[in-house]
Parts: sequence; C-alpha cells; structure tokens
Amino acid sequence: MQLEDTATAGGDRSARAAAMADSRAAAPTAVRWRIFWILLLLSSINYIDRASLSVALPLISTEFNLTPALEGVLLSAFFWTYALMQIPSGLLVDRFKARNLVGMATVAWGACQAVAAGCFHWIPLLLTRLGLGVAESPIMPAGAKLAGSWLTPSERGRGAALLDGGAPLGSAFGAIIITGLIAWLGSWRLAFVVAGVGTVIVGVIAWWYIRNHPSEHPGVNAAELAHVEGARRPSQRHTGARTGARTGAHAPRERLPLRAVLADRSVLCMFASWACYNSVFYGLMTWMPSYLHKAHGFDLKQMGGATFVIFLCGFIGELFGGWLADTWRAKGGEPNRVMKSMFGFAGLASAAAILAVSYATGLVSVVVLLSIALFFIRWCGMFWGVPATLGGQSRAGLLAGAMNFSGNIVGVVVPILIGIIVQTTGTYFLALMFFVAAAFGLAVCASLIDYRDRGLD
Repeated sequence: MQLEDTATAGGDRSARAAAMADSRAAAPTAVRWRIFWILLLLSSINYIDRASLSVALPLISTEFNLTPALEGVLLSAFFWTYALMQIPSGLLVDRFKARNLVGMATVAWGACQAVAAGCFHWIPLLLTRLGLGVAESPIMPAGAKLAGSWLTPSERGRGAALLDGGAPLGSAFGAIIITGLIAWLGSWRLAFVVAGVGTVIVGVIAWWYIRNHPSEHPGVNAAELAHVEGARRPSQRHTGARTGARTGAHAPRERLPLRAVLADRSVLCMFASWACYNSVFYGLMTWMPSYLHKAHGFDLKQMGGATFVIFLCGFIGELFGGWLADTWRAKGGEPNRVMKSMFGFAGLASAAAILAVSYATGLVSVVVLLSIALFFIRWCGMFWGVPATLGGQSRAGLLAGAMNFSGNIVGVVVPILIGIIVQTTGTYFLALMFFVAAAFGLAVCASLIDYRDRGLD
C-alpha cells in the first residue's frame, strides 16, 4: 500500500512537472519586444549622430574658418535630404523588405558619419550631411512597417513609443556622449570615426536579428506567432466612413487604391497632427537652450543640465503613454476612445504647461513646466502605430514616410519662423504662444481621426 502511495505521489509529481514544462513551452516568446528595443537603440543613435555636428561645430568652424551663414547651412543640410526622402523611403519599405532597408540604412549613415572625419573643407562635409539625411530616412517608415507586422493592436502603443523614444533619449544623451568622446580622444575627427563605426556595428547586429514577419524568425515559437496572427484577424465587422473597407472574422483584407488612402480625412488629419506635434518638439529642441540662456539667464552648465532633464522627462513620458494606451485597450478600451482621449489630453496639457512657462519667472518652475510639456507631448510618439491602422500593411511604409515628411518640413520651417518672431519682437512670448497654438491644433486634429482597424491588407 505504501509502495502504491509512493508510486502515485511520484506519478503526480511527474504529471505536474510535465504540465509545467508544457506550460513553459506554450508561453509566447518575446522576440517582438527585443526587435523594438533594437529599434529604440537605432533611433537614439540616429539623433546622437544628428547632434554630433552641433556639438563639434565650434571646433570645426574655427578649423574651416566658417561664417555664421555657412554654419547655418551645414546644420540644416541634414533636413534637406531627410525630409525629401521620406516618401521615396516609404515606397521602398513597402516594395522591399523592411529588414534589409534597416540594415543598409544604418550601415550607410554610419559610413557617412565616419567619412565626415576625413573632410578638410566645408563642401565635402556638407555632402556627408546630405548623405546622412538620405541614409537615415528609411528608419522610421521601416519601424512603422514592422509595428504593423509584429505587434498586435493592443501592443502598438508601446511599440511606437519605443520606436520614437530615440528622439528625446538621443537628444538627452547625444551632446553628453559626443562631448565625452571629443574630450577623451582629443579630436572631433576621432569622435566621428568612433560614432560612425559604432553605428555600423549596431546596424549589422540589427539586420542579423530583425525579420520582416514573426513567421520568418527562428526565435519565435508557435505561441508568439499565434498571439500576433490571431490578434490581426478582426473579430468584428467595420465599415469605414470614407473608404468603405470591411473586415470580418475570416474575410479577406482589402487593398485600397493609393489615391483613396491619401484622400481619406483620417490620413490627412494624421499628417496635420504630426506637423503640429513636430512644431512643438522641433521648436523646443532647437530654441529651448537659447531661450533658457537669454530669457532666464541660465549659464552653460545649468543649460546643459536643464536640457538633459527636460528631454529625459520626454522619454519617460513616451514610454508611459505607450504603456497606458496599450493597458487601456487590453482592458477593453475602444480604439477611438483611447487614442482620441490620450492625444487630445496630451496636446491640451502641453499647451497649458507652455502657456504657464510664458509667465513663469523662477528657474526651477521653468524647468518643471517644460518637463511637463515634453512629458505629455511625447505621448504622440504613438502616432507611428497609426499608419498601419489607416492604410494596412501594404501602405504602412508610404503613409509613415508621408507623415514624417510633413513633420520634417515643419522641422525646417519652424526654427526659422521662431527666429524671425524673436528678432522682430525682441522677446520669446509670441514664440511660446506659437507653441501653445500648435499643441492645441494637435489636440483638435487628432480628435478627427478614426483609429479603428479598417481591414486593409
């Protein structure tokens, strides 16, 4: 009898062990999140390499005998090609493989960064900056494409936050890293070489690990594949107001003509929302240090520390916003309610914080209010998950590129406009009011978008 009990107990333990093993084997892998942490690293390096010229410019200007006008040309050159290549890059991402575009782009922009170290005249240096803009242009459209194929609708908020989080994170750490390299190596040229070679290495690693679809990745188990694929099959039928797209539990996903997609009200409002968002972000990124110094008397050390804190708060806000949106949706939140509420609140909260900045006098209060503005405005990084929703996988790259084109055209124009306002009025008050209006415009435009899945291929 004792032997039987012992055998029974042993059998129970074996059964429990087998059940636990099966449970572990059935648990979904997390390859999709590793891919998006890699994309966060790439987008951070993207902004670090962009900032390298700004940090090294005092040394380069002295060495090349540059005038202020030529300095401005060099600083803006990146955006010329970066903005113009957004739509072509989106088309390339849709036509070819996102994985290959990410790998080639990263290696190419690392090469441009390293080659800049060998320039001894401003013209070849200008060409490397133009090349950097071309090479970096496919990264964000490719990331939006991967978000559509790798992440479920309730995960795209966090994925988009990781994809876009490199902007505040790279802005926060970029100056520190490049300055540290220059001080350590004693040369801006060697610093550029190290940054460029490091970018190439990361690009090769990214290409090696990333795949275009979960079914292509050897690290994805059946449970993760089922998790992603099952969530992409809509369970409810929805008819779009303008597109007439329909989805059912097993209905084939449609592909709309490009003209119909681009003429859709939600798509146009997405472009306008992204332009308003970048009006605030690029405006603060380019003019905030000068504002802190001239309007509030920050010295160089205070200005650097304040800039780091403010942009780091933006990065934290981006991650928090993505988590909040996905948590809300996972608990049954309807897409329109979640996204309209969050984007609307982000725009209004940022507008209120910047409005308060215009009347603040204390140094700490200015930094706190700008940190609040960046914390909320960076929730809009979730827009990178919207192109795949509005245009389907076949149009995700193009729509992401067109969206980023609108944002980067604004990035070229707004810093110049703010400069004209400050020069004309002699104060930053109207410049801050411009940011308030842009943040309010973001809240309005984002509220006009239909965020429901349209069942498009």
